[in-house]
Amino acid sequence: MNETIMAGMASVVLLGAAAQWLGWRLRLPSILLLLLGGFFAGPDFLDLVNPDAMLGELLLPFVSLSVAILLFEGGLTLHLPELGGSGGVVGRLVTVGALLTWLLAGFAAWLILGFPPAVAALLGATLTVTGPTVVGPLLRQIRPTGAAGSILKWEGILIDPVGAVLAVLVFEAITEGGGIVGGFTGIGRTLVFGGAVGLLGAGFLYTLLRRYWLPDHLHSPTALAVTVGTFWAANALQHEAGLLSVTLMGVVLANQKRVDVRHILEFKENLRVLILSALFVLLAARVRVVDLQQIDMHAVAFLVVLIVVVRPLSTLACSWRSNLSRPDQAFLAMLAPRGVVALSIAAVFSVRLQETYPDAAKQLMPVMFLVVFGTVTFYGLTAGPIARKLGLATAHPQGVLFVGARAWVRQLASTLQEHGVPVLLADTNARRIAFARMDGLSVYHGSVFNERSDEALDLPGIGRLFGVTENDEVNSLSALHYLHLFGRQELYQLPASPSKAKGGDIVAPLRARTLFGEEWTHARILELWRAGHRFKATRFTEQYGEAEWKERYGAGAPLLLAVSDKGKVTVATIDKPLMVTDDTLVVGLVDPERAASIDASA
Repeated sequence: MNETIMAGMASVVLLGAAAQWLGWRLRLPSILLLLLGGFFAGPDFLDLVNPDAMLGELLLPFVSLSVAILLFEGGLTLHLPELGGSGGVVGRLVTVGALLTWLLAGFAAWLILGFPPAVAALLGATLTVTGPTVVGPLLRQIRPTGAAGSILKWEGILIDPVGAVLAVLVFEAITEGGGIVGGFTGIGRTLVFGGAVGLLGAGFLYTLLRRYWLPDHLHSPTALAVTVGTFWAANALQHEAGLLSVTLMGVVLANQKRVDVRHILEFKENLRVLILSALFVLLAARVRVVDLQQIDMHAVAFLVVLIVVVRPLSTLACSWRSNLSRPDQAFLAMLAPRGVVALSIAAVFSVRLQETYPDAAKQLMPVMFLVVFGTVTFYGLTAGPIARKLGLATAHPQGVLFVGARAWVRQLASTLQEHGVPVLLADTNARRIAFARMDGLSVYHGSVFNERSDEALDLPGIGRLFGVTENDEVNSLSALHYLHLFGRQELYQLPASPSKAKGGDIVAPLRARTLFGEEWTHARILELWRAGHRFKATRFTEQYGEAEWKERYGAGAPLLLAVSDKGKVTVATIDKPLMVTDDTLVVGLVDPERAASIDASA
């Protein structure tokens, strides 16, 4: 038995990692692959994962606790300034929007699925939840610009506790009575106890960090422990108040100014991937083929109504007469996938309703699985193209964020921009930024380490970072700061100066990919620049290739970057020299005087 359980646990981890990697590789929603992997790993097929046999009664508490950790992590990403003037839209989405979704989805469940009114109301309440488990990964994959992205992130995190509380109150109303008065009482108790416990948890953790009562290596484990304790305490005082408390705790810690919590967030981001993978695989593995046989065209029609009627109407009502642009409004209407919270709530209710509504209880989980799978598939495959069609995203961003704006950097950036590559220069030196702005380049004046820089930087079309300052530590830390945004494969920095290389590079474990080549340090490039060398873009053809380039500019003239005829940028690195084909634009550092003398003697 122990070996079977161990095999199942190992399968969950391996399937999760494989689905995450395959999703990244194929540019598909990883959640879709997790659901498919979990379903086929379940008892009806490969029989690798049997959640009920592995965890038994611990399964649903594990799901609830995992969701609490995810909501705390999500709360840590919610910075109030990023909302700008869109706070009202977010507020309406989690109140008016949730109410409209509840009413419309409940009515559709009664009319289309034939559910009893009480069960239809319960299903509608459950479907108000979208959640960060599904919205977050899609937003990271799409990287939309404008207000819509931040609004969807806030809605996805805040709607989880709202929807969970609403679903529980509806369930208690139809099983224990209490009516409207009981519902408002429950909401009030949830707000009071959940809010109070969440603030106490945030204050406790803040005090521990502020007074240095914890060593650095215990910050993340203690934050995790406080999150679990806060969730349990709030739930003990009021059922389902825990989700509200941990979300509020994360938001409060994210928006205070005196304690840096980014390192805690980084730990939680790594933990989130593992938790998400495990949750989706486990819940998908519980779905049996016999359950899916109950899905008919009525269920499919219900799914279609959720996508094309319920979501657009609720977002239109919430964004009406707001300052959102039409593309932002359209994108809001086209992204509302359901995820782990909806599945877990439905799993609990389907068991508890078997005595009072046996027929509807049997249909509840298959319908919910169809909704989760269908919405994740639909939005996962269409949201990206729609965002690009609306001008809110780029399919494969090829632009460059330059950290540093010295004269040679500005000339390299101008060369790339002249040939269609988006560029953005960031520097703390106002004089350099002023010169860059006069050159017609997009700029950011300030430190990229500022925790608000992600919100201030205009990054549409930007897909990689070049750390090109004279300070090697700044280059390395800049790359580390944007690891979450660009991925390690698109982070580059100039090689360390020879003096640091001899003495041991103190940031070697943190270094990004070495830009251009080992000899092309900042000092070397600056020396050549001051001697008159300039960056030159040349299109290689059958008649003019690398041999002709070296004959004209010398064997030491490096080929640094290439832009294909389709606009794809390739960067020369220390581990991967530039391989150039015909009809490719090549950028190198050349001596114009040498070329002029060769031309004169020709």
